[in-house]
Amino acid sequence: MAADSSFDVVSKVDRQEVDNALNQAAKEIAQRYDFKGVGASISWSGDAVLMVANSPERVKAVLDVFQTKLIRRNVSLKAIDTPDEPQPSGKEYRLVGTLREGLSQENAKRITKLIRDQGPKGVKAQIMGDEVRVSSKSRNDLQAVIALLKGAEDIDAALQFVNYR
Repeated sequence: MAADSSFDVVSKVDRQEVDNALNQAAKEIAQRYDFKGVGASISWSGDAVLMVANSPERVKAVLDVFQTKLIRRNVSLKAIDTPDEPQPSGKEYRLVGTLREGLSQENAKRITKLIRDQGPKGVKAQIMGDEVRVSSKSRNDLQAVIALLKGAEDIDAALQFVNYR
């Protein structure tokens, strides 16, 4: 009798790639003509990314540059949580983007419900802390579940599939 095959659904951020994207964005912001004289900058503030400029539009442009660099480095934009509007702080405007690590309970429940409702029969999903373990006797069913989760729109997290055995 064959043992169950399984994999884990996790949401992790490669901090080195985020750091590289941030450094590339900082270089571009320092060199671009449209950012001259507006006090635009991007830097780490603890575990968060701090974007600063003298107008809300410029802060959003800094965010756009940063997001472009993240996409080029294959980091999902769902991994960075930013507010919609920049916050005024004295004469400057700030946006603080926080990194999201791990699956929230709400997203984990959505994933297990999606697998139960739309996944192949005989596939089991269980929440284990901030990850979801998916197991089945058939590896083909597990591949179908991965395809299902990659196509899911209502899951607000950057998903990775690890420990496939």
